[in-house]
Amino acid sequence: MFSLVVLVILLIGVNTIVWSSVGLARVVASRRAHRPSGVAAPGSAPGYRIPQVSDVAVVIAAHNEEMVIGNTLRSLEHLVKPSNIFVVSDGSKDKTAAIARRHGAQVLELLANRGKAGAIVEILSAYRIADSFEVVMLLDADTQLTPGYFETGLPLFSDPGVVAVAGRASTLTATRSQTRLGRLLVAYRDRVYIAMQYLFKYGQAARRANVVSIVPGFASMYRSRVLDQIDIAAPGLKIEDYNMTFEIHAKKLGAIAFNPQAAIAVTQDPDKLGQYISQVERWNLGFWQTVGRHRFRFEKFWLSLSLFIVELTLSSVVLILLVPALLISLTAAAITALGVDPSGSSRVVTDLLPPVVIILGILIPDFLLTVLAAIVARKPQYLLLGLYFPLLRILDATLCLRALFAALGSDTAPQGKWKSPERRSIETVPASTLRPGAVEVKLPASAN
Repeated sequence: MFSLVVLVILLIGVNTIVWSSVGLARVVASRRAHRPSGVAAPGSAPGYRIPQVSDVAVVIAAHNEEMVIGNTLRSLEHLVKPSNIFVVSDGSKDKTAAIARRHGAQVLELLANRGKAGAIVEILSAYRIADSFEVVMLLDADTQLTPGYFETGLPLFSDPGVVAVAGRASTLTATRSQTRLGRLLVAYRDRVYIAMQYLFKYGQAARRANVVSIVPGFASMYRSRVLDQIDIAAPGLKIEDYNMTFEIHAKKLGAIAFNPQAAIAVTQDPDKLGQYISQVERWNLGFWQTVGRHRFRFEKFWLSLSLFIVELTLSSVVLILLVPALLISLTAAAITALGVDPSGSSRVVTDLLPPVVIILGILIPDFLLTVLAAIVARKPQYLLLGLYFPLLRILDATLCLRALFAALGSDTAPQGKWKSPERRSIETVPASTLRPGAVEVKLPASAN
């Protein structure tokens, strides 16, 4: 029993337990205050004006995104004026720029492929966006906003100390993948989003904690006044959003707000194994590179991050070793049962590594995460698909450690170029299917 408990804690982690508890406390506190848990308390700073949609500039960096950018822009039509939308076509060879212009967006075309971070810096400078808008939203070309994105997200700026609002990521499931593996990958990614955002990020975003480790670049908002203090296009990094978040903490620019019922957007995730691996490797490499770039400080964020890194590394090693450990344990159990081990060494192995402990230590905590995802997403089919999720967790663990070793090497992030993943052609998703976490958040009248 003790070994089972240890294995479960290694795979779930102290971080999950701590931040889930803090998040639950936030939910309880918000209900006692008689307001939706997804909405910041209005008027938290007397006389302070909450930013309005007209104060927001939407910035989209795109590279060969003609297949999806039209849908993304259509999702914005009833939310923000076209004049507030800025698209930078970063060395695109397709119709990305032309489609953006047809939708009324302001478009900057770059001849050279500079990468997402470099493209963002260029368009912010070209249009002096930070001087004209109070809030800048960074939006990926394949991401669609839910109808209530700004209605629920902007009130999180009700505290003047909040400098960024992290968007809530949700997988676009309105179109069915053509393969079983594709449906499995998309469902698993949805579970990852739900687990990380409900069990980690909501607790980490508590005002007294403020240890959120990523403001995702797919659909998040920043106060314009802090952008010139953030090194958006720092050299040597595969992705920019981890570094932008770390800089907020390192330079003490302010707090990061997040709530799983607010600022929700849906994004198109890979449904092919090769593309899934490529994307996860890129994210992992970007994380490890950012960790290497920043100096440890004896502060809350860095202490929380250090604990997360230790647990992430340990759990990845444990997950990878569980497969050979299970094979060894089952073999030893079979030898013991057949009575062909006069030395008794198989019995010792079985006692140290009982097969049932290894199996339950993986399946129980993992399936609990699947149950949470099935409830939040209202998709009971996840319960069946969840039987295969442990295999994908082992894959993720392998990719995580491989990226760590790559980050320790040199010249791991060529600068100036990016390649968008293969997109699936879809029609604009109806508003009814852009589900805000199965909960529609209504603002109190005083916050309008």
